[in-house]
Amino acid sequence: MARKTKMVRATEKAKEAPQAVLHGRVWRFGNDVDTDAIIPGRFLTLYDPRELAKHAVEGTRDDFAGGAREGDLIVAGRNFGCGSSREHAPLALKGAGIRVIVARSFARIFYRNAINSGMLPLVCTRAGEIRDGQTGELDLERGILTVEGKRYELEPVPGFLREIVDAGGLVEYARDLSEVRTCRDATM
Repeated sequence: MARKTKMVRATEKAKEAPQAVLHGRVWRFGNDVDTDAIIPGRFLTLYDPRELAKHAVEGTRDDFAGGAREGDLIVAGRNFGCGSSREHAPLALKGAGIRVIVARSFARIFYRNAINSGMLPLVCTRAGEIRDGQTGELDLERGILTVEGKRYELEPVPGFLREIVDAGGLVEYARDLSEVRTCRDATM
């Protein structure tokens, strides 16, 4: 009889995790930013995040692709990432150096695609108060975004989702899993 095994996390080492404290420029977007606006369909033949980043929000926010830097933050309104379920959208943003997106709410599929690609989507009910071009400091441990001296509380991300982000995405997380015998297996 074949033994059953349980998958457990072998290492907690973060590979591409957002830093505990991020400092960067705020790139402000409104409500209902869809995945077609994040990465236009004509670029879906690209798979390299750095190449996708060259076309991120092209036609919507043309200064973004050349101006976004590692540590910058996207701050958006409601329903960020709505539309199709294309995985290219978070990859394009990640390739541009974005590791964290703060929004009032996210489209469900985009939220999971972001986590699966190693980006951290954070909900902030007061995101609409934050303006484009401001400088933000994000303290992930405390769940606080400070922009121009104002503090904004962020909703916590469940621990298992944060582990996926900290690993660099779902594929990297899965690579760190190993099969181990469970107590039940030891008695068989």
